[in-house]
Amino acid sequence: MKRTFDIAVSVFILICFLPLGLILAVWIALESKGGIFYRQQRIGLYGNPFYILKFRTMRKDSDQFGKLTVGMRDPRITNAGFFLRKFKLDEFPQFINVLKGEMSIVGPRPEVQEYVNLYTADQRKILNVKPGITDYASIEFFNENELLGNSDDPSKTYIEIIMPTKLEMNKKYLDNPSVQQDVKIMWQTFLKIINR
Repeated sequence: MKRTFDIAVSVFILICFLPLGLILAVWIALESKGGIFYRQQRIGLYGNPFYILKFRTMRKDSDQFGKLTVGMRDPRITNAGFFLRKFKLDEFPQFINVLKGEMSIVGPRPEVQEYVNLYTADQRKILNVKPGITDYASIEFFNENELLGNSDDPSKTYIEIIMPTKLEMNKKYLDNPSVQQDVKIMWQTFLKIINR
């Protein structure tokens, strides 16, 4: 049921988003060198790696200077990228990941191997469900980049405060991974975006 729901909603959203997606793709291509999409290896179901898709929001090869984005005005972010990140539009290509079966619409956000290596045995339980585009933690930490931007040590803040809190929140989802709960989280995410 959940897989059928994911496919149906993803196809609908991608079709509706296509005209705006084409405009954004042209903007990204014209503003700076590099591809339209950004691919990064993340850890998915049962600890298997996959490549997550996003619209590129940074200048080419920016991830060589750190995987965390510090503040919305991180100098690596392009003007198009700032707009995309503000309204979470950079995440839309992940509906392709959903169609490929690598992700679900709702589920714990996938991390890079570097951070997964820090998980405790209990925290690794979140790898027993497919990662998602949004979850309770995404809603709670909607302004995560700004929180990191205000930190004297963004990496330490993320590892010691934000990441553990996210993982605790994900346990709430693991208790009842249902379509009804997915719809609730999707609606809350939508409201968060439009009230940005």
